[in-house]
Amino acid sequence: MTPTEWLLYYENAVGRIWEHPDGFAVVQYKSGTRQLEYFQAFLTHVGRLLTQRGWARILSDQRPMTAFTPEESAWIVGYWLDQNQQRPDKVYGAVIIPDDMYAQLSVNQVMADAEVAALTYRLFESEPDAMAWLAQVPH
Repeated sequence: MTPTEWLLYYENAVGRIWEHPDGFAVVQYKSGTRQLEYFQAFLTHVGRLLTQRGWARILSDQRPMTAFTPEESAWIVGYWLDQNQQRPDKVYGAVIIPDDMYAQLSVNQVMADAEVAALTYRLFESEPDAMAWLAQVPH
């Protein structure tokens, strides 16, 4: 899932953030447990990329990801729901669901909480379906 025309923006133990030439961020999670400070840095960089480029779309590949911890879930909701954060007012996210059932449940809960904000996420089982939806949402 990483064609050569994608530009690596940021990487740490949590995953990689890519700049897609069609004008959106690609977020690829790695497997395994995460340290909260690395997780926070990772998602902070996603917001920075969106702001720097004026983008409002994210493709999030969560297939290898383990379930969010309660601390991670709380931070995601607090970070993305906080209108003072440096990110576009409206964000569209195509999420490729994790393979792990527990991770799927934690993602569903966070996405339900995120819908309260100016965020629109859709869950997909395949990359082509996620990319197709992302191509049709506002840029």
